[in-house]
Amino acid sequence: MMNRVETMDGLRQSPKVDVCVLGGGINGLSVFRELALQGVNVLLVEQGDYCSGASAALSRMVHGGLRYLENGEFSLVQESLVERDRLLRNAPHYVAPLPTTVPVFDIFSGLANGIVRFLGLTRRPSRRGAVAIKTGLAIYDFLTRKRALVPRHQFRGRRATLAKWPALNPGIRSSATYYDAWVSHPERIGIELLRDGLSVGPNARALNYATMEQVGAGDFQLRDGIAGETFRIQPALVVNATGGWIDIANGSLFSEGARPAPLMGGTKGSHLIIDNPELRDMLDGHMIYYENEDGRICILFPYLGKVLVGSTDIRVDDPGAVRCESDERDYILQSLAFVLPGIRIRPEEIVFQFAGVRPLPASKDSFTGRIPRDHFCTVIEGHDGGPPVLCMIGGKWTTFRSFGELAADMALERLGRPRRVDTAERALGGGRAFPRDGGGWVRDLAASTGISIDRAAILFERYGTDAEDVAGFIAAGPDHPLPHAGYSLREVKYLIGAEAVEHLDDLLLRRTTLAISGELSLDMADAVLGLLAAERGWSAERAAEEHIRFLTIMRERHGVAETTLSARDERRSELCETTARSG
Repeated sequence: MMNRVETMDGLRQSPKVDVCVLGGGINGLSVFRELALQGVNVLLVEQGDYCSGASAALSRMVHGGLRYLENGEFSLVQESLVERDRLLRNAPHYVAPLPTTVPVFDIFSGLANGIVRFLGLTRRPSRRGAVAIKTGLAIYDFLTRKRALVPRHQFRGRRATLAKWPALNPGIRSSATYYDAWVSHPERIGIELLRDGLSVGPNARALNYATMEQVGAGDFQLRDGIAGETFRIQPALVVNATGGWIDIANGSLFSEGARPAPLMGGTKGSHLIIDNPELRDMLDGHMIYYENEDGRICILFPYLGKVLVGSTDIRVDDPGAVRCESDERDYILQSLAFVLPGIRIRPEEIVFQFAGVRPLPASKDSFTGRIPRDHFCTVIEGHDGGPPVLCMIGGKWTTFRSFGELAADMALERLGRPRRVDTAERALGGGRAFPRDGGGWVRDLAASTGISIDRAAILFERYGTDAEDVAGFIAAGPDHPLPHAGYSLREVKYLIGAEAVEHLDDLLLRRTTLAISGELSLDMADAVLGLLAAERGWSAERAAEEHIRFLTIMRERHGVAETTLSARDERRSELCETTARSG
C-alpha cells in the first residue's frame, strides 16, 4: 500500500482530485476500487479504520434476502443472489456455501398476513407457515436456476427434522433447507478491495483516520488524525459513502443553510459469539434461520469454531454510540431458548458481542422490518461553488460490488469519463488463481518457502492465494510464534507494514479474527502491541495509551473485560501444565 506520508505529501503538492470518496466501509471501498480501475484520480477518506463501522458488524451472511420477498423487493433479491454467486466465484477463500434450515411451526400461518404486508396494508410481523416458506424458496430457486451454484431447497418432515436436530423445539411441524453463503473474514475483503484500487498507481490514494470538511467555495480541509496535520484539497465530485453517518457527513460538506434534509434512518443489529461446543456440534454445519415468538427473524450458525447468534433490529439516532445492550443480549438468548429449549448458555460462554447500524433510507414505518433494504444514489448539487455530492443510500453487504458499480457509473457520467474495466468477474485478492487442489497448492507453497505444510495450510485458509506473499515475508527472516494464537512475529509484521495498521484494534479486530473468535488473550494482545509499538516508534507512554484504548474498546463495545482476557491466559497455562504432566 502507498505510504501514508507519501500520500499526504502528494496531496499537498497537487490538491485537486477528480473524486473524493468519503467513507471507508465496504461500499466506499467498492466505489473507490471501481473508480481507481477506470483511471480516475480518486481519494478515499475514512474517519476511523477501514471497515470498522457497520461493515465489521454484519451477520457474516452473504445472502439474497429471503425475507425481503414479502416486502415485494424482488429486484433486490435477484440482484443479491447474482452478487452472492459472484462472490462464491470471485472470493472462494472467504465466501462459501451455507446450508440454511428453517424450522416450520405451522402450515398456512402467515400466508394471508404476507399478502396484506406485500400490499402495504399491515406492518405487523407474523409467523410464517410451510406454504409461505415453500413459496419464498421456490422463488429463490427460480431466480438462481441458470447458475445452479448451490443445491435447490428441500423439506423434511417432523420426524426427520428432529432426528437430525434433536435439540430443536419439539413443537415444529417440519423444516426446510436451502443454501445461501457466509463470509469468514468480511473486513479482509474490504482490505482486498482497497489494495486492488491502490494497485493501479498514483491516481488512487487512501487515508484512514482522517476527516474532511468544507472551508470555502470548492475547498475542503483534510485533517490527518494520526499526525494531526491539516491541508486543503479540491475535489470535483464528492461521494458520500458513510452509511449511517451520511447525514452527519453532509453537515460537514455543506454550509448550514444548504444542508439537505435527512436521508438516513438506520437500525441497530446486535450479535453474540458463543463458545458452546454442544451447540456448535448440534448445528452440524447448518445455519438455523428461525422466527422468534414475536415473528422476528433470528439466525445462528457455526462461525470460526464458535456460534454466531443474532440479531436485533432497533432504530438508532447516533451511529457512533451503538453497542449490544443487556436487553438485546437477553432478547437474543431468549430467542435461542425458544428454538433450542434444551440448550443453556452460561454468561461466560458469550466470548464476544458486536453491534452495527444498517444504513437504511429514512422512513417513518413503525415496523423496522418493513423499511426497504434496497440501495440507490442521489446527487445533491453543490452550493456557492462547491462540488456536487453523490450520496449512497441504503445497501447491504452482499451487494457492495453492484452498489459501487452504480455509484461509479454515475460519477463517471458526471466526469465525462468512460468505463474501461468491468469488475463483475474480477477475482478478489486471495481469490485470484484459486486452485482446485488446495492441498497441492499448500504443499507447493511449503516447498518453495521452507515453511511447514501445517503453517502453509493455515496461511492459505487466512489469505487464500495471497498467502504466497505472506509466506515469502515470513521465510525472509527469523520468526517465532506469538502467545496462544497461531500467529507469528513476522506474520504480524507483514500485516502492520502492508495493510495500513495504525492502532492495535486494527490488527486484533479487523486484520485478524483473534478477537471475534474468542481466541484473544491478554498475553497475545500485549505481544502484538509490542510489535506495533516497535514498528511505529512509539514511546512507552504512547504504547500505554494504546493499551488502555484497546481494552476500553473491548470492554465497552464487545463485552470483553480485561479480566476475561487474563483468565484465558491462565486457562491455557493450566492446560499446558496438565498436558506436560500427562506426557
